[in-house]
Amino acid sequence: MKKILGNFKEVRNIQGKNGPVKNQFIIQTDMGTVFQSYASIIAAKIDGKVLLDEDRWNYSMTTSKYRNIFLRETKEKTEQKIKSGEYILTKLN
Repeated sequence: MKKILGNFKEVRNIQGKNGPVKNQFIIQTDMGTVFQSYASIIAAKIDGKVLLDEDRWNYSMTTSKYRNIFLRETKEKTEQKIKSGEYILTKLN
């Protein structure tokens, strides 16, 4: 994990309708909160900013489903925030 994301404090699975979801993680760091799908970091909430991995933020339907849960919004809202500059696309992996 890149230094900008900080040091791990806690790792837990995202909760789905039937309990913890395999391979979908919320990672609490000393810098903020990170969403990881399988081995890829998808999004991070750091210092009041949302960072999205420019190559993987919209990688698959499964990744998108859990990214939406992490961000608490739809893909369309995420796209609007990227376009407006509110969300930052960057390399997280």
